[in-house]
Amino acid sequence: MSNIRSAFNNGKAFIPFITCGDPDLETTAKVVRAAAENGADLIELGIPFSDPTAEGPVIQGANIRALKGGVTTDKIFDFVAKLRKDVKIPMVFMTYANVVFSYDAERFMARCCETGIGGIILPDLPFEEKGEFSAVAKQYGIDLISLIAPTSEDRIAMIAKEAEGFIYVVSSLGVTGVRSEIKTDLSHIVKLIRDNTSVPCAVGFGISTPEQAKKMAAVSDGAIVGSAIIKLLEKYGRDAAPYVGEYVRSMKDAVSSAE
Repeated sequence: MSNIRSAFNNGKAFIPFITCGDPDLETTAKVVRAAAENGADLIELGIPFSDPTAEGPVIQGANIRALKGGVTTDKIFDFVAKLRKDVKIPMVFMTYANVVFSYDAERFMARCCETGIGGIILPDLPFEEKGEFSAVAKQYGIDLISLIAPTSEDRIAMIAKEAEGFIYVVSSLGVTGVRSEIKTDLSHIVKLIRDNTSVPCAVGFGISTPEQAKKMAAVSDGAIVGSAIIKLLEKYGRDAAPYVGEYVRSMKDAVSSAE
């Protein structure tokens, strides 16, 4: 059992996503610390992959920059081990099934356990095929975090009943990226989830403003933001940490006001 649920113990959670190694791991460490210090309840760390199918152009760009900079999965595990000396909030990895396969699933989960990573999100892993990873993840106490999308209608109950850690509710169809408006009936999806599990759920994909974050947190247990943070990294590079910290504070204040 991971400590992921604790991220939701103090009201609505704000969850930033940060790509490891964009533009380098030293900057990632500063940005993670700034996010934690400014109210992030849980942090998603992206392990770069050459073909990130769920990502829009902003996060694809971050993956490319990180890989060009020489980031590897081993380097990321070593980086997280150092980060864990002072960053105590829950952290999860978001990556792709091929990254885990190529590293060796058991070795990957063992290193997650060693370095204090509580869960893993694999957006390209269908629910029906999660057995390839779930047994070894459970062996090492790592939550395999489920995604529920607007197209999941007939499968929401099934996915929710087996959920671990938290449920990632995908706000809209398509890839990640900033959206001006989110039209999905999320309250209906969240009701179906809550009818079938007590595992908390947070909404991601397309959220960028405090107003959107407040709206999403009002119908769920929290909000997840990636592309807007990556844009700050793209703009400010190695000097991004204070800007990310300020942004995280504004978003955390917004979700907290949705109580």
